[in-house]
Amino acid sequence: MSGLLKKLPIKLTSKLPANVSDNTRPPVEKPNSTLKPISNQFTKLLSVTKYLPASARSSILSKAFGKVVPYVGTTGVYYETVEPNQVVVSLNNHKSVQNHIGTIHAVAITLLAETATGFILGLNLPSDRVLLIKSYSVNFHRPIKKGQVAAIASLTDEQRLDILNTPKGEMVIPCVIHDRESDSARAPIVVEMTWAWIPKSELEARRQGKTSETTTTTEAATDLSADTESKPHTETESDQQAVAKADTVETK
Repeated sequence: MSGLLKKLPIKLTSKLPANVSDNTRPPVEKPNSTLKPISNQFTKLLSVTKYLPASARSSILSKAFGKVVPYVGTTGVYYETVEPNQVVVSLNNHKSVQNHIGTIHAVAITLLAETATGFILGLNLPSDRVLLIKSYSVNFHRPIKKGQVAAIASLTDEQRLDILNTPKGEMVIPCVIHDRESDSARAPIVVEMTWAWIPKSELEARRQGKTSETTTTTEAATDLSADTESKPHTETESDQQAVAKADTVETK
């Protein structure tokens, strides 16, 4: 927590993306929730800033999270809504994120979706676990021609409980990409991000090579047990000799 708090900017700059007017934004429906947020480094940071005005809060969170994940910070991702049930992040179509035809690069759009889905999972993950991206699927059916795009990731209370009560698991988290200034009637881009999480202790064991040794020993023991159970007992030559000696003793 202390590390994240140190990332808070002392003075805000004007380098953050300018927000599109609220009149041009499509309404975003927030999921209803009755669950309380869990306690981890991200929710603690949110609680520190929750009494600030919305614009100041978004600016501070954008600067802080941009320091936590430097690559995301250099792209200019702006955190508009950061809540356990919904995360909304946006990106302006400026030159540093454009492709060769002047539209937002596909990698930048994917990064926006990865940021939204990753942070919403992070907000609901106990601090003794670590999240990992597994795969994603996206269909770039149209270019982002101008203006600002926004990625919206949402979780239901049922999904949040599933994350909380599953020490090791994975989940597909969809993310909707809106082109806020487009005059196109096409549906927004939908990205499906598959995230996994495991206990931090297991990750550390993997790094030290302990998991592979344990797994090998366990598998060997399992194979030996299965081999013993599956093979019927047959008399060996030694068994037959022992029986013959016993018979000889009895006849004497």
